[in-house]
Amino acid sequence: MKYTPHTEEEKREMLARIGISAISDLFAHIPKEIRLQEPLPIPFGLSEFEAKRLLEGLAKENKPSDDFINFLGGGAYDHLIPAVIPHLLQRSEYYTAYTPYQAEVSQGTLQTIFEFQSLICELFNMDVANASMYDGASALAEGCLMAVAIKKRRKILLPSSLNPLYRTVVETYLKGGEVEIVYLPTPEGRVDPATLERIINQSFAGVVVQYPNFFGILEPMAEISEIVHRNDLLFIVVTDPISLGILRPPGDYSADIAVGEGQSLGIPLSFGGPYLGLLATKQEFVRFIPGRLVGKTVDLDGSVAYVLTLQTREQHIKRERATSNICTNSALCALAATIYLSLLGREGLKEVGLHCLNKSHYLLEMIESETKFRRAFHYPFFKEFVLRGKSGIWPPILKALKAKGILGGINLGRFRPDWDEFLLIAVTEKRTKEELDFFVSALKEIGGNYGM
Repeated sequence: MKYTPHTEEEKREMLARIGISAISDLFAHIPKEIRLQEPLPIPFGLSEFEAKRLLEGLAKENKPSDDFINFLGGGAYDHLIPAVIPHLLQRSEYYTAYTPYQAEVSQGTLQTIFEFQSLICELFNMDVANASMYDGASALAEGCLMAVAIKKRRKILLPSSLNPLYRTVVETYLKGGEVEIVYLPTPEGRVDPATLERIINQSFAGVVVQYPNFFGILEPMAEISEIVHRNDLLFIVVTDPISLGILRPPGDYSADIAVGEGQSLGIPLSFGGPYLGLLATKQEFVRFIPGRLVGKTVDLDGSVAYVLTLQTREQHIKRERATSNICTNSALCALAATIYLSLLGREGLKEVGLHCLNKSHYLLEMIESETKFRRAFHYPFFKEFVLRGKSGIWPPILKALKAKGILGGINLGRFRPDWDEFLLIAVTEKRTKEELDFFVSALKEIGGNYGM
């Protein structure tokens, strides 16, 4: 798009038309003492050639993720993306689609959203799913707001085994609504049901549990669910959709609200976004669901038609009646997830899950066999696990691994000082046995230089 500035003659004509002599007269009602007296110290702009050269230089500093063997996780994962997904997404009828403001002429977009909702319901074993959220963290925050609205109570419990980035987003969302957040310590890496039962009571609206949790550990979900519901609270579950190829879905242990991050379902890492928030709930809570919900019906001629059944958003109804301020859905990312789930099916998703499970366990066994590093927690895990090392040891080790072409994991000290001895490692189906063995040998070599 070209930027064409006005000529001096055009400016004079416009000023004359509105009856003033100078642009400064437009701001005469603003007190002079708060107006900027001197021009802002903005440097001169670059020429087109100079700007292009600068941006190209900055771009060259970014290395493609495929240049590294990637063991990073913590909420965003290096999963395989079938070639058919970007191929279909780049079709013009999909790639230019945003959101269906004019529902009667957006039947294709509405149908893809309806199929997405149906797949998420089946994957989560829940009654109803919305048209998607911005990401997993905002989906969780909206789930907490749902619980507060449903129970009409203003307390939420978050365990320390929850992704700390999700915790930060929830804190930001709930602060404006004056909702109290109570934190449940998890020194052993997962929720202790006895501790949970001591802390909660009927002043809480809901309890959040991540499964698998931030450390990759499987929480005792059935036991937690029984305690939560016995106390008349809502059970809010954060899940990894890839894990549901082999693990029981949230609906199986009576989750009231289930959320997750859909990035693993055919969406690239992309430096942190755009991603895909998943949110599903029970039928009885459908009126509290945020964002929008697409339904399937028939028109006057009896033909299938798709409609925006619910859209309790500030754009459509009075602000005080809105369930949230979510104004749209991640339609293109949701389509990628729809294609991914349709392409893999039940058996394909199970196979991906088994690869993640088996390869992560193989890597941990090899690390403990060949190096002096040991796991931090002794509970079943899915595709992520935590190593324990001496405080301060991980930053130089990760730097040395990166020099060998390995992104060796996340030093959890970046989130909490008392986690400084923890390294979180994720293993997806993309990692080959050769890559896993190379990681072990590199860790053995580097760790020896640090007394491990």
